[in-house]
Amino acid sequence: MVDPSDRAACAYAEKLTRTPWAMTRADVVRLHDAGFDDAAVHDLIQVAAYFNYVNRIADAVHVDCEPDMPPYGAS
Repeated sequence: MVDPSDRAACAYAEKLTRTPWAMTRADVVRLHDAGFDDAAVHDLIQVAAYFNYVNRIADAVHVDCEPDMPPYGAS
């Protein structure tokens, strides 16, 4: 079972990843309601944004980040 605070963090990170333009104050309120303070919200944003940034760079230059990953474009 996933802890409610982990579920809230994952939902926030997914929304930030998929629809960053749709983020609202209500998203932060949900994190506060799940027990996150402002510093934890900031950390969550930084980690999710950095992860997305690095993965987009890797995708753009066709870097295989994991040794078990098939070559780019292979299925």
